[in-house]
Amino acid sequence: MKETPYDLCCIGHITLDRVITPDFTANMPGGTAYYFAKALRNLDHRGFGLVTSVGPTETAVVEALRADGIEVEMIPSRKSVFFENRYGTDRNHRTQRVLAKADPFTPESLSNVRARYFHLGTLLSDDFPLDVIRRLAERGIVAVDIQGYLRKVVGESVEATDFPYKKEIMPYIHILKANEHEMETLTSSSDPEEAARILADWGCREVVLTLGDKGSLVYEGGTFHRIPAYPAKEIVDATGCGDTYMAGYLMKRSQGASCEEAGKWAAAMCSLKLARKGPFDGSADEVRALIEAHE
Repeated sequence: MKETPYDLCCIGHITLDRVITPDFTANMPGGTAYYFAKALRNLDHRGFGLVTSVGPTETAVVEALRADGIEVEMIPSRKSVFFENRYGTDRNHRTQRVLAKADPFTPESLSNVRARYFHLGTLLSDDFPLDVIRRLAERGIVAVDIQGYLRKVVGESVEATDFPYKKEIMPYIHILKANEHEMETLTSSSDPEEAARILADWGCREVVLTLGDKGSLVYEGGTFHRIPAYPAKEIVDATGCGDTYMAGYLMKRSQGASCEEAGKWAAAMCSLKLARKGPFDGSADEVRALIEAHE
């Protein structure tokens, strides 16, 4: 493991994804770890590192990321996660099947990882046990995409479910990201402001709620920041949009940007990503131009 701390480190499984839409079917690498890393590589973000755990079938994906200039630390797993993501005409919604699972991360496997900011890309409820988050919170700022904690695998199907130790885990999460469905599952509230206050009351310092074409909401220090959704030229592929958002958001926050500035940057990245298949492949100039065009 690297001895010099990262500025921003994403930890998560790289998956094998089968994406099915009305327009195309494709097999491709995926998972928060993959989409997050590729987005930051395109923005040439310095000080970023990826820690992932994959099975033998996905080691070639890791080598390809390294060849692309991304620093990757790999923890062996018996299998890789295999997701099937099926979209209908409404690309804000998808159904999932889990065809294989990877080994969870453990405090021991991450004992030597150091960073100012950690982002945990949860995919399934047992990816990151509570003790892992406790240990990482002692070393840096911990951001969590809550989606995986709310995914219960029944057979091959993924069902939305609450998780029992949510109030215990929140004080260790500095930045929490959830979408509109996940926030309601967590808090029983469909009102974003009320949901954000509930999550903050449980101990989370900074709440990021992505609301699809309604934009996003960031709640920090008792203040709400409403972030617009920038219109996409067309909607081609929504897979990885939440991961792209957090890549942009945490990159900017780690560079000292305000919540509002980071949210706008993240939203613009999502708009550009929606119009293309696969991970975000835009440039910083494109992101700036899109924000400036709608200021």
